[in-house]
Amino acid sequence: MMWPFRRRRKKNRVAVVAIEGIITDTSFGASREHILQALERVEEMKARALVVRINSPGGTVGACQEIHQAIRRLRQNRRIPVVASLGDVAASGGLYVAVACQKIVANPGTITGSIGVVLKANNLRGLYQKLGVESEVIKSGPYKDALSTFRPLTEEERALLQEVIDDTYAQFVDAVADGRGLSSESVRTIADGRIFTGQQAKAYGLVDELGNVQRAVELAAEMAGIVGKPVVVEAMPRKRRGLLARLFTRWRIFPEDAVLLTALRGLPLWLMPI
Repeated sequence: MMWPFRRRRKKNRVAVVAIEGIITDTSFGASREHILQALERVEEMKARALVVRINSPGGTVGACQEIHQAIRRLRQNRRIPVVASLGDVAASGGLYVAVACQKIVANPGTITGSIGVVLKANNLRGLYQKLGVESEVIKSGPYKDALSTFRPLTEEERALLQEVIDDTYAQFVDAVADGRGLSSESVRTIADGRIFTGQQAKAYGLVDELGNVQRAVELAAEMAGIVGKPVVVEAMPRKRRGLLARLFTRWRIFPEDAVLLTALRGLPLWLMPI
């Protein structure tokens, strides 16, 4: 009597992968490694559909792009419907990940949007002068110490970094346009860093439906042709083992925001977390 029941449950399985916090290539926040492992588990469990639950203000460029690509590969390889469910915040890099999904469901009050890229560094020259701190730099090229905290940018450095930001911004715009079936020109009209509510985002074509995570699960089940109530299973990354894993676990007792701000300093972010 148990075997048919188990098979029916497996056929009705909808996996959920949660992306919570700042998306990074570190072991803190919404770790790229952990999310990619969770997506691998979705393939292993042979789920009929996937819901990606996103509650993130964004993150680093590379980490967001790798997760975006992994979701696209999962759709192609497994040929299962993937629905994004936007929580409190799914802005900038959170939206970049969401547009890899076939459908996006957001709450009316979800904060999303913030399509853009920013590169930030602090010029602490005045403070260093007051403290009597000087810097001696030996470098292999004129741009190697760009974004140094000891001096302002030169005009040449500013132009060079603006080219990097513009190219990364164009990649972001193209990803949104491709994922949402919009033209790059129309995306650029709203891709100036502004944020939207979920309701506004729907009017701009960035969101398909307004609803909660339960509605996202229902939609994914409908798209997969699941009959009856879907069985929701959270896809979790494999447990980390060994000495380094235990050390990382201990480090997590410290405030994650402080660790992340140190780790991300000077990197281009989809959205500055603070």
